[in-house]
Amino acid sequence: MAASSPPLAPEFFETAIAAELKPPRSSRLHVAAPQRSFLLLQGVSSPFFAKLGQALRAEGQRVRSVTFNMGDLLYGRGTRSFCAVPQAQLDDYYAQCFADHDITDVVLFGDCRPVHQPAVRLARQRGIRVHVFEEGYFRPYWITLERDGVNNHSRLPRDPQWYREVGKHIPRYKNGNEFKLSFTARAFHDVMYHVGGALNKVTFPHYRTHAPFNAAVEYAGFIRHGLRLFQASQRDAAVIDQVATERYPTFLLPLQLDSDSQIRDHSPFANMTEVLDHVMTSFARHAPGDARLVVKNHPLTPGLVDYHRITRERAAHYGMADRVHFLETGHMPTLLSHVAGVVTINSTVGGSSLLHHRPTFTLADPIYNLEGLTHQGSLDDFWRCPQAPDNTLFQRFRNTVIHTTQVNGGFYTRCGIDMAVSNSLEVMMAKTSRIELYL
Repeated sequence: MAASSPPLAPEFFETAIAAELKPPRSSRLHVAAPQRSFLLLQGVSSPFFAKLGQALRAEGQRVRSVTFNMGDLLYGRGTRSFCAVPQAQLDDYYAQCFADHDITDVVLFGDCRPVHQPAVRLARQRGIRVHVFEEGYFRPYWITLERDGVNNHSRLPRDPQWYREVGKHIPRYKNGNEFKLSFTARAFHDVMYHVGGALNKVTFPHYRTHAPFNAAVEYAGFIRHGLRLFQASQRDAAVIDQVATERYPTFLLPLQLDSDSQIRDHSPFANMTEVLDHVMTSFARHAPGDARLVVKNHPLTPGLVDYHRITRERAAHYGMADRVHFLETGHMPTLLSHVAGVVTINSTVGGSSLLHHRPTFTLADPIYNLEGLTHQGSLDDFWRCPQAPDNTLFQRFRNTVIHTTQVNGGFYTRCGIDMAVSNSLEVMMAKTSRIELYL
């Protein structure tokens, strides 16, 4: 519909989004801070970065945002720089931008996006602060905000003894202050951001998205996947009930999104098909004969790949069709309370697994892959002798990670955004990051 009448799309989006861009009612900062110059790059598909820029300006800071595509144009506010250069020229573009506007701080969502990598490299060379936002390590009421990088680029140490010692002096954190969560709000902003992309070929011809599929393909997939969810709900409930009541050792493999930078940039796998091959081969050869494997789809998958069919075919190939189950839906805490172990690449489900005191094996190297938390042997050994996590170490790890890298708030609902903006200001305006205070 939007593609057939593109001239109307920007006006419609501007009106719809304007209501979401009211500045937060109050700021946590009341003392004037030295003026700095912030450059906001691409944010999450929501009004979060626009509100963050407004809040920084209200504190007397200079703020400029870079517009790479129509989605950025529709969701951005304030002083802009338009980036209309090919990827190969981004280094020169950022060098000029940093110099022209005396940039002291760069702000972005996701440090692995192609449009962000040159900016991060140059900022580090020039001693410019880099503030990286990402989805929370401990969701749903936390978001991630770190200096320099997140996930495998995080400055969090990989020494379990460090967490044992530092964690003694860190406050105990629960789940943060709650706020309204809304999948509808998230979907609304995603659609608003990407439908405007129908004009990118004309208005921003050099822009190349980091997403592997265009929005139209993904949305068509979501519709098909919605039908699968409806059909699978009763079957999945029966499988979960079986896991909870029977005494067979059951292992859980939660799938991630092929498009996730955690897979593309921070794992040895190209996609979930490779992961299924790897895990199911090991399970067939080394798991006890009475063990079960449950594969659970990602709740936000667009359904472009039929992983249910792939799982079923692999199970039949290994002669274990009656021992492998696939879930499209399901209550994760219930599953985690009854499984014998969890195999993950680097999903946040791994953190939830440790919270439930479940033996956890990682196929990559997430921040929680520490001796004493995750199984340190091979995957082949994990099926028979899974190592349980040290609960004291995990509590100190979790408290430390939340204290040093997490912000209470969200990206998609008005109340969550206001909370995240207010709580982010104090972190961003600090001369040093919290993690630096403990290193």
